Amino acid sequence: MTTDSAAPRADRPAIAWIGLGIMGSPMSENLIAAGFPVTGHTRTQEKLERLAKAGGTVAGSVAEAVADADVIITMVPASPEVEAVAYGAEGILANARSGALLVDMSSITPQTSVDLARNAAEHGVRVLDAPVSGGEAGAVEAALSIMVGGDRADFERARPVFEALGRTIVHCGPHGAGQTVKAANQLIVAANIQACAEAVVFLEKSGVDLRAALDVLGGGLAGSTVLARKKDNFLARDFRPGFRVDLHHKDMGIVTDAARGVGAALPVGAVVAQLVAALREQGDGALDHSALLRGVERLSGHEV
Repeated sequence: MTTDSAAPRADRPAIAWIGLGIMGSPMSENLIAAGFPVTGHTRTQEKLERLAKAGGTVAGSVAEAVADADVIITMVPASPEVEAVAYGAEGILANARSGALLVDMSSITPQTSVDLARNAAEHGVRVLDAPVSGGEAGAVEAALSIMVGGDRADFERARPVFEALGRTIVHCGPHGAGQTVKAANQLIVAANIQACAEAVVFLEKSGVDLRAALDVLGGGLAGSTVLARKKDNFLARDFRPGFRVDLHHKDMGIVTDAARGVGAALPVGAVVAQLVAALREQGDGALDHSALLRGVERLSGHEV
């Protein structure tokens, strides 16, 4: 992430940012650094102070944040939170200008995105679903993968915003398509982390030098972005949240429900979803999803 804030540029659309969590804060700061005027709102005072320190403007409510915005971005945990900020007298749709573009970058159900776009059209608000992949590190480094659903013209309108946030930016289809691709992403990530966790336990119980083993695995066909990003978590047993187990549990529910709806079998995904759910029930929901290692260790008789 670029740390020096830039003066807002006249050619940049005014941004309203709703949701300043682990991902939202660095993403909004990257927009500020790129010269976008950003007005933000969230419920946590210290996060608002962080936005102000970065050069953003603090709003006391959703309604205040979106009133003069050209582009409104939401980055909140799940479908209920998106609906809470979008609807109602104090919500986005009731207070945004006609012609504003609402870009939801949360990870929610595809149907929620479709419904939001339909309801927003009645208020003259355009919508894109644009969930991201890359975790906290990708948010900080402006290196996210952004998968977008909605009208192509709106996608092109939002492209300069996306280019300040990520490196891989793809229009995936109509409303809901971005969320469908994100659900597939979360399936792959969870299965990959689980496989890595099982390999770690297998290697350690076999007496192999774990660091050396992960280095060589990372250089071969077994290498992956997941292994590269999470290797240090595994080695140090550092599970400070970059992406919480609770959120991945939510996402696994989205992908398994969506797959059931279209008749797609997810035999491995269903098992991994249960392992994520079990980890959450064991009290590890607030940890990083690399803590799937803890679940494998428990099953292998290792105290954690």
